This record gives sequence, C-alpha cells and structure tokens, in this order.
Amino acid sequence: MSVSNSTPSDQPKLKRSLGLGLLILYGLGVTIGAGIYVLIGVTAARAGIYAPVSFSVAALVMVFSAASFAEFSGRFPVSAGEAAYVREGFRSETLALIVGLVVIVEATIAGATISLGSIGYLRSFVDIPPTFLVIGVLILMGLIAAIGTLQSVAFAGILTLIEIGGLLAIIAGGFFGADDIFSKLPLVIPSSFDWSIWSGVFGGAILAFFAFIGFEDMVNVAEETKRPRRTMPIAIFITLGIVTLLYFLISAIAVLSVPVDELAKSEAPLGLVFDAVTPLPAGAINLIAIVATLNGVIIQIIMAARVIYGLANKGNLPKILGRVHKRTRTPIIATVLVTAIMMIFAIGFNLESLAEFTSRMTLTVFVLVNLALVWLKMSRRAPTSGHFSVPIWVPIIGFLLSAIAMLPAPS
Repeated sequence: MSVSNSTPSDQPKLKRSLGLGLLILYGLGVTIGAGIYVLIGVTAARAGIYAPVSFSVAALVMVFSAASFAEFSGRFPVSAGEAAYVREGFRSETLALIVGLVVIVEATIAGATISLGSIGYLRSFVDIPPTFLVIGVLILMGLIAAIGTLQSVAFAGILTLIEIGGLLAIIAGGFFGADDIFSKLPLVIPSSFDWSIWSGVFGGAILAFFAFIGFEDMVNVAEETKRPRRTMPIAIFITLGIVTLLYFLISAIAVLSVPVDELAKSEAPLGLVFDAVTPLPAGAINLIAIVATLNGVIIQIIMAARVIYGLANKGNLPKILGRVHKRTRTPIIATVLVTAIMMIFAIGFNLESLAEFTSRMTLTVFVLVNLALVWLKMSRRAPTSGHFSVPIWVPIIGFLLSAIAMLPAPS
C-alpha cells in the first residue's frame, strides 16, 4: 500500500512566521555558534598563523554551493530542502532519501559537536563532569526547540545578537587596542607556495569548513518562511558574506595576539583572545561563547527535525515522525528523536573527529546538490520567471570545489 506524499488536511501544518531579519539571524546563529567559538583552536593547530587563509578557502568552497542552494530554494521552497533538490534534479526517490538521511545525521553530529564545544566555556563557571553538562545542555535546548518555531528562532536570534557582540568586541580590541594588529595582517597570508605551509592551510580548511555550516540549514525552514522564493536567496548570501568577514578578522586577531600552541590547547580559545586584546574581564566572553554554542545547538535541532518532518510527509520515513503538535505547531516527535541522537554522539566522540566527519558529510551533500542543479539545467527545466537563477558553470564549479575539498589533506 502506498504512503501519501502530503499531509492530511486535518493535520496541523508548519506556520509561516519567519521574515528576512529572523531568517538571517537564524543563519548567523547556526553558523557562528557552530564555528568560530568552537573551532578556532583546532584550526590554528593545523594551519598555524595562516588559519585565516583556511577560513577563506572554506568560504570560497561555500560561495558557489551557496548560489546553487539559493536557486533551488526559489524553485522548491520546502522542508528537507536538500533531499527535495536531489529528488527534482535526478528524479530519484531513493537518492533523495539517502541525501535526507545524510543531512539528518550531519545535523545531529553538528549539534553534538557544538554541545561539546560549549563544555570548555561552561566549566569555567561550574565544576560539573562534562557528560552531565552535555546531557543537561541538550535536554534544555531540545525543550526550547519544541516550544514553537517563532519562539525558538526569536530566542536564537537574541542569542545571535549577543554572540556577534562578543566577536565585535574582539575585533574592536584587536584593531583599536595597544597592539597594532592591522599592520600585522600581511603576516597571516603565506608569502610563498611552500607545500608544507599550504598542506596545513588545506588541513585547517576542512575543519574551518564546519564553521560555515549554516546557510544550507536555512532552506529547511522554507515552509515556515514568509515569501520564501524571494526571501531565502537574499538571506543565504547576506549570511555567508557577514560570516566570512567576521571569521577572517577574528581568526587573524586570534593568531596574531595569542601563541598558536596556546590556542590549540585551550578548551575556551576565544577566552584567551578576548583577554589578550580587550580590558574587559575574561569571564564576559566565556558567557557570550556559552550563548553562541547553545544557540547553535538549538538551531541544529530545529533543522534536523524539519528534515525528518519533510521526509515523513513524503512517505520516505514513518508518518509518526511527521506529526506536528497542535499547540506548538512543531514536529515534536522528530525533535525528541534528534535530541536523543545528539546525546549519543556527544557522549561517545571527541570534538575534532566529529567536526571533520560533519564537514565531509556536508561536502558530500554539496556535491550531490550541485550535480542535481547541473542536471536540472541540462534538462532545460527553467525556473519560473522572477526566481533567482545562476549560470550552469556555477554549480559545476561548486561540484568540483566540494569534491576536491573532500580529499584527504596531504601530509
């Protein structure tokens, strides 16, 4: 017996409550919370003083895939976006299901990674075993995500403004403080093509790539976005542009103000940077970092639950996983499931291995989404007039860069 591909008319549906501003804050929140506060230390461990270049390489890989996602989000503004894009591009339900499952696993691992990243900052205030802290963080964030999309994204938006404020304080301290860091910026750019340097840069880029994960998550709240065909592409590019600028400046200040080996060993690396470049108490940035990482966890839970919801509504997963709570208007069962899986990953693995695995899974999705758009364009299925569209060479380059980035970093 076949499973219906649509939600029954008497079943509550997701509510369109997100405008451009909240959508950008959503993208910034999941990207920044999942990135610079957590990964600056381990990226510097691989790339050394050239860590800002690693972040720049990751951004370059991202921009072409971002353009592909922007076009797809206008063509098909639905939850479980990546799976829908592959389904439409390749006309394959099987491949769409595989991509959807990969996205779910990637999101849950990303959430686990971020929750682990919060522990170093939390332990500067409370002396509780890491395992109990991780469990507590995930339960609390899961509850917030289940309350309602508008409420949880608005809450995440407030946290995003706080975490960006922390980064701006570091940038202001770095460029206007006693040390003239601006004049030292050329030092973070390799002056030669020494392969021993660039192998470290590329090795750092695979971790830095994790720090950019976020814009592709935005497409999974398309069914809860007002005028998604217009709003989503704009939000994707604004989010990526802001994040790239912030990451380059913050990573440059970090490696120029704190010894790289200290950054690499620290559980709270931005706390060291904040203390080095601002006169404010170090505890302030630790509080902001906690806000940033918790924000990232909330948004990963929201995103993964929406992908499960979207696949369930297409009949690819059990219908019960697509059930929306009548009062909160959120996919409550999917939210609980995602939170539980995040706990398993967070307790069983370390931050660096989770971050690298997440990056490679995300790049795999990018490869398939870019190929799907190439195939869609070759079949001459043009988008409806007025939708954002890119030339066919954009997804081709996005495919090639994503595939190259997946290769193991040379030693």
